This record gives sequence, C-alpha cells and structure tokens, in this order.
Amino acid sequence: MKHKLPTPLRGVITAMVTPLDQNLNLDPKGLERLIEHLIEGGVHGIFILGTTGEAPNLPYNVRSALIQQSCEIAGSRVPVIVGITDTSYQDALRMAAKAHECGAAAVVAAPPYYFQVGQADLLQYFKRLAADSPLPVFLYNAPLNTHLWLEVATAIEAAAEPNIVGLKDSGLNMGYFHAVREGVRSLPDFSLLVGPDDLLAEAVLVGAHGGMAGGSNVRPRLFVELYEAAVAQDVRRVTALHEQVIQFDNAVYRSADDPHNPLRGLKAALSILGICSAALTPPLRPISNGERERIQQYLRGVDLSVVSHS
Repeated sequence: MKHKLPTPLRGVITAMVTPLDQNLNLDPKGLERLIEHLIEGGVHGIFILGTTGEAPNLPYNVRSALIQQSCEIAGSRVPVIVGITDTSYQDALRMAAKAHECGAAAVVAAPPYYFQVGQADLLQYFKRLAADSPLPVFLYNAPLNTHLWLEVATAIEAAAEPNIVGLKDSGLNMGYFHAVREGVRSLPDFSLLVGPDDLLAEAVLVGAHGGMAGGSNVRPRLFVELYEAAVAQDVRRVTALHEQVIQFDNAVYRSADDPHNPLRGLKAALSILGICSAALTPPLRPISNGERERIQQYLRGVDLSVVSHS
C-alpha cells in the first residue's frame, strides 16, 4: 500500500540498517522487529538502502527483497524512501521501478561513485534521472562516500526540476547547507534534510525540514523529541536532548576498533536489544566483545531493555 509523500517531507526519517542473517541474506523477522520499533518510536519515515543500509555491498536480490518487505511491513503508516544510488544507470532505474511497484513514496540518489565527473555532467545525470524515475527523487550529497560534491549551484539548479523534491545533505558543512537553503527559498515544497545525527538540531533550528538520522535505528524516540524541540524553538530542551545525542554518538558510533565505521556500533546495539543480528557485509566487520560490552553498558544506563541476542 502506497504512502503519499508529504511535501515538504518533515521530521526524523530513519536511515535504516539492513537486518541480515549469518549468511548475509535478508532477515525478515529482524526487519519486521526493526520497522515496528521505529514506528512505535514515532519516526516520520524510513529511508532504506542508504549508507547505513550497506546498500553498495548488497546483492540486487537482497535489495529487491528489502524494498518489497519494508513497504509491506510499513504499509500506509509511514513513507518508505528507497536509495537507488548505483554506478549503473540502468540498475538505478530498475531499483526505482521496483520501489514504485512496491508502493514506496520516493527514491534517493547520490552521484554515481567511481569516475570523477564535472558538475555539468552531474546536473545532466540528475535531470535525466528525474525525468526517467517513476517516483520523486531526493538528491543525496554524500562526498565522504562518493568522493564527489554536489556543488551548491548544481543542487540549486537541480532543485528546480519538477520531479526533484529534496536534498539529503551529508556533507558535514553547514555553510553549504545554508547556501542551498537560500538558493531554494522560492521552492516551498522542496525538502531540506541533513544526514549527520549531531547536526539535526542545529539544522532544524535554522530552517531544515528534518534529518535522516542513523541513530534513530536504536533510539527513535530521542531523535523525534529532539526534532520536535527544535521545531518549537525550545532551545533549553534542544540543548539537553542534543547532549544525549552526543553521548549516544560517543558510546555507539565511536568504536575504538574502527572510528571510520559507525555501522558496527549501530548493528551491535540493535543485536543487544534483540531486534536484529550484528551481521555486516564484508569488508565491514562486527565489533570486538570489549566494544560490545561498552555499548551494552550505555544501553543499560539509558534504560533501554537489553536482551541476550547475537
């Protein structure tokens, strides 16, 4: 059942992990537990097959199954938004067609990673994608992963395309975000969302519509409350909740084993909570037992029910 995309899309849209079994196939029971956990926590949407979802490492049959099952489980309760970033244009469109067929609300695309291309090429690419996609398209600025910036002028020009409806910015640069926000001021339906968890409050206070926070996989209610406080301009409450987000980041993301891979901590936390396994796609590796214990202590400290599940 399709959930219509609100314009602009507002709130906390969880950049969802992909629950996998030990053979790295989709874990349907884990997926159902995770989506119910997110909806119960009050999130406003679910973004699958992004960076947090390990999308580039997943075979197409797993991606396809994830799209179908996520849409079925979520139903009309929250919009499901599907990442279609790919080095192959045809495969990106195939995933967009699958998302449309299953009732997703929109798709998200970052610049195709591998070849270094200029901004004129990227603009042409997104215009073509917007014209060919059966669903509305969100631009995804993810320079740390694609090694290509969607420059301010490119993002603003692309935003004027009829089927391009928003931007997810994971560039970690608030100057960039402000410049794009100014440039799309005449497009009231265009959604501006930030990627990094720790920029959610700041961005919403200055006019973002929300964020695609990975941490909301584990603590959806915390991120929803932070978003609501920022919308209400309740700076005292924002400050207190933002401090909790920083504590979460330090406890769950900043693994001493590998500071470059926050996913390991997220999946470990979800496995400690009994939601899904900690299995990751190679070359990503699960965290050590010592790091796992540290996350377990944090979850106990914030009173999240910890179960024995690996």
